[in-house]
Amino acid sequence: MARSKTFHFKQFDVLNDKTAMKVGTDGVLLGAWCNVSGARRVLDVGTGCGVIALMVAQRNPDASVLGIDIDASGVEEASYNFAHSPWGDRLEARCVDFNDLDFSAAFDLVVSNPPFFTCGVLPPNQKRLNARHTRMLTFESLITGAKKMLRPQGKLALVTPCESHKEIIELCTFNSLNISRITEVISVKGASPKRLLWEITSSRCTLETDCITIEDAPGQFNEHYIDLCHDFYLKF
Repeated sequence: MARSKTFHFKQFDVLNDKTAMKVGTDGVLLGAWCNVSGARRVLDVGTGCGVIALMVAQRNPDASVLGIDIDASGVEEASYNFAHSPWGDRLEARCVDFNDLDFSAAFDLVVSNPPFFTCGVLPPNQKRLNARHTRMLTFESLITGAKKMLRPQGKLALVTPCESHKEIIELCTFNSLNISRITEVISVKGASPKRLLWEITSSRCTLETDCITIEDAPGQFNEHYIDLCHDFYLKF
């Protein structure tokens, strides 16, 4: 069955036909999980079709969100999705490389579902390769760049594979950043976690850790996952 070009959420629709990466569980989880409280300026790195930026705008009526991506087709779709959402006046999409940005202490929240498949078979499509692999944006450049762009008390939220756990901790230590939250993501109850959700800040904090399971059994969604994503997915 062909994938629909438009993904329907409760309060907005997302056209994701041309963008390299489509709407997926990782992005929706991050958009629902990240702490948007008090965040007036938000940067979504690798915005794609703009789903995380849209979720942040829905969750925080005071947030202005800038979504950036190197994929011009993705930015075109994000701009369309932003303009046709209820929050178009607070959303902007730009085709720009994160590594070329020159913002200093400009954002309360930097959020990213970054490219992280560094091994295995490379996708044949170049746009998909750029979106999925850490050739254009490394964890190091994301973390060091975000540190410069975050205001005092600001936060970086991202999703990574569990295999990147040690690397992220080392990068935070090297950059004098603190990890305030880590959430393990388990696809089906009883399985090993595959993803980690991170909240990173320069402020002093106490680390909070927890776990979220998506399905208790195939097709049976976990109650915590339903609560987290209830305001977005039509099926909930």
